[in-house]
Amino acid sequence: MSELFKQAGEFGGHFKMRKKSVLELRDVSIYYHEVQAVKNVSFNIRRNRITAIIGPSGCGKSTLLRSLNRMNDFVEGARVEGELVFADEDLYGNDVDPVEVRRRIGMVFQKPNPFPKSIYKNITWGPLNYGYKGSLDELVERSLKQAALWDEVRDRLRDSALNLSGGQQQRLCIARALAMEPEVLLMDEPCSALDPISTAHIEDLMFELKQRYTIVIVTHNMQQAARISDYTAFMEMGDLIEFNVTKRIFTRPSVQRTEQYVTGRFG
Repeated sequence: MSELFKQAGEFGGHFKMRKKSVLELRDVSIYYHEVQAVKNVSFNIRRNRITAIIGPSGCGKSTLLRSLNRMNDFVEGARVEGELVFADEDLYGNDVDPVEVRRRIGMVFQKPNPFPKSIYKNITWGPLNYGYKGSLDELVERSLKQAALWDEVRDRLRDSALNLSGGQQQRLCIARALAMEPEVLLMDEPCSALDPISTAHIEDLMFELKQRYTIVIVTHNMQQAARISDYTAFMEMGDLIEFNVTKRIFTRPSVQRTEQYVTGRFG
C-alpha cells in the first residue's frame, strides 16, 4: 500500500488536498474483455462541485463512474487503461488499496439498497467493520442529519430500514455512505426510481452536501443535470464529446452533437 493511503487508513482522517481538482482523468479507457466501453477520456473533477455525466443509454457513463472508486474490479474481464489520479496517486497503482479507495470515494446506486437491518445498524455497520472507535450514537445522528433524514427517523432507529419509503431509503443510503467520511460521493442515477417529491429532496440535499463533499452524478435527466450540476461531461458511444461548465453545455455548447442531445433531438 502506498504511503499516502497508509496515512489515510485511520478512520476519519482526511488528506488535505490543496488542488482545485480532486480527481484527474487522463486518457482513461475501459474494456470489458476486448470490448472498449470508454475511449481515452480526459477531464478534471473540481473540489466541492457537482459534476454531471450525461449521454444516451450504453454510452459508458456508468462504467466511467464506477471506475472512479474501482467498483469495476468486481466485473469479470474489466480493465482500465490510462490514469485516474486522486490525492496525487493513480487509483489503479499496484500499491493502492481498493478498499481504502472505496471508503474515501463513496457511492450511491440507482436503486435504494438498504441492508435488511435496522436504520441504526445500516449506518454503523461499515464504520464498525472499518475499526471506528468514536461514539456510534453521534455518528448515526450526524450522518442522518447530513442526509436530511434525522427528523423523520430519530424515533425509529431500531426499526427495519426496509420499512422506509423509497425516497427515505435512498437518503439512508446516502447517510450510510457519509458515515464512512468520504471525500467524494458518486451517485449513479440516484433519483431514477423516485417520485418527483423525493427527487426534489435528493436534489436539495446535493446542494447542501457539496459544501463539504465533491459529487459526481450520472443522470439521464437533462433538466436535473442543468439544475444541480456545476460541470457537465457529455458522452456518446464511449467517447467524451464535450466537457464544460453546465451553463455553457446547455446554452452555448461547442459541439453540434452536444446541442442535438441536450435539446432532445436524439438519445
